[in-house]
Amino acid sequence: MKIDVRRNILEANQELSLENKEFFRTNRVLVVNIMAAPGAGKTSTIIKTVDSLPDKFRCMVVEGDIASEIDTEKMKKKGIPAVQINTGHMCHLDSNMIRGILGRFDYARDNVLFVENVGNLVCPADFSLGEDINIVISSVPEGDDKPYKYPSIFLKADAVILNKMDTLGSIDFDKDFFYDGLSALKPDFPVFEVSCKTGEGFDKWGNWLMEKFFEKFPDRS
Repeated sequence: MKIDVRRNILEANQELSLENKEFFRTNRVLVVNIMAAPGAGKTSTIIKTVDSLPDKFRCMVVEGDIASEIDTEKMKKKGIPAVQINTGHMCHLDSNMIRGILGRFDYARDNVLFVENVGNLVCPADFSLGEDINIVISSVPEGDDKPYKYPSIFLKADAVILNKMDTLGSIDFDKDFFYDGLSALKPDFPVFEVSCKTGEGFDKWGNWLMEKFFEKFPDRS
């Protein structure tokens, strides 16, 4: 008898993901799953995003890394509640890991939880966490070919952040080629061009995020 182990793992993860989603709905949490390659600027983007949102939102962060608590310490220094998950050899977060830390946050306000997934453009695409929004961050220095090389993770994304726009003039990056790759996967892909260095684009990205919160919780608008 052949057992599809991968299918069983994904099905079990999906069941826990639905339980997580219900927990977040009950506790008025918008969950944003941030996926990107190492060095794309996930941590810096989250910090800049938190700074751009109104004070009415309580922002929290789950940091996923194979090892270390470096990014969690960065969040805490900024006054952002953060919990570290070290995955050891695993290249992604999963629903069970998220479930294990749900009791470590205060949900007394309108909440936005950013999940900084493990730096990887492959594995995180397969594992739902109970999130509302999936975001892929790509950066100018990484090159313009990422949508072509890693289509699965971009297909999972609800929007794309193109980071480090301040480097555009000094790096060979073909924006048309990048956008054509996204359009081939999904027409009308929301893309936010940002720079954590200059602050460019965070107003539009923050406004879009607030719209998503009020779509989920219309009574709070």
